[in-house]
Amino acid sequence: MRGFLKHRLFWPLVILVALLALNLFFTDNFFKIQMKDGHLYGSLIDIVRFGAPLILVSLGMTLVIATSGIDLSVGSVVAIAGALACLRISDLSDQNSVAGVLGAVGLALVLSVVLGAWNGFLVAGIGIQPIIATLILMVAGRGLAQLITDGQITTVNSSPYKLIGGGYWLTLPFGIIIVAVVLALTAFLTRRLALGLLIESVGGNAEASRLAGISARGVLITVYTFCGLCAGIAGLMISSNVSSADGNNAGLWIELDAILAVVIGGTSLAGGRFSLSGTVLGALIIQTLTTTIYSIGVPPETTLLFKALVVTVVCLIQSPAFRAKVFQRRMRTVEARPATEEKVRVSA
Repeated sequence: MRGFLKHRLFWPLVILVALLALNLFFTDNFFKIQMKDGHLYGSLIDIVRFGAPLILVSLGMTLVIATSGIDLSVGSVVAIAGALACLRISDLSDQNSVAGVLGAVGLALVLSVVLGAWNGFLVAGIGIQPIIATLILMVAGRGLAQLITDGQITTVNSSPYKLIGGGYWLTLPFGIIIVAVVLALTAFLTRRLALGLLIESVGGNAEASRLAGISARGVLITVYTFCGLCAGIAGLMISSNVSSADGNNAGLWIELDAILAVVIGGTSLAGGRFSLSGTVLGALIIQTLTTTIYSIGVPPETTLLFKALVVTVVCLIQSPAFRAKVFQRRMRTVEARPATEEKVRVSA
């Protein structure tokens, strides 16, 4: 029992359960899941479905942060992928053509991979600091997304494309299935193969890894490329769910939520060991918090402030250093109280 309490995922799990329980007071039948027309519906399903893009971006961000890096450009890549896919589909004579939609999706993902590899090249090949290298694409990429859409919201009417973010398959939202596949593949590559150890080695001590014969450049380019791919898939999800692409607002600030999800999940920003399950849990906490904010009726103009306050509390609660200070101070107070009472009795 004591070992379970010390597990790094214990407090994030407690926080997630607390947020879910809070919704019981504001949403009727919050935990009810029902089947309609062969599809599963319910608030819990919606949390995972709407949180799917964030989970994908956070998975890519986890591997980048594990190498002691950061990727601020994922929001722009999300916008670019959605914009390019919707633009290509809107130019099709038949927007319901499966081949045409697959071609548009493939083109968007290829560009996402190229953009991720570009970030990796700047960091590993040229030696630019990750925060600066990805900040370049963060700013330029948002402009590129608006250039692709000509500054307008590009709308499409395509059933095959709608499936990616808004459709169902095997009773579940298709986005959840995509996340499960990507998570399983990532876990296999990083936990069953040597890639995970290489990533942790580079993040822990890049120079020692180089002396041990590990190609740090290759590892860095790989993780940034994978992060770009995850952001591209998330961009397709977001744009297909609303059947449109908004180069200005799609994926806005998702990079900050992804970084927060990774940190909540127990991965250190200093690099080294990482936790994929913790990242998924952190992303679900962020999405549940967003759902809770809407449920309790927080005014829109104070939503970000409320979210920031709650996130601060969440980070403090799961911080071992913070808990140690609070509990030690409380224990000292309790121990000092009997000693004081004993002195009073003696003097009396």
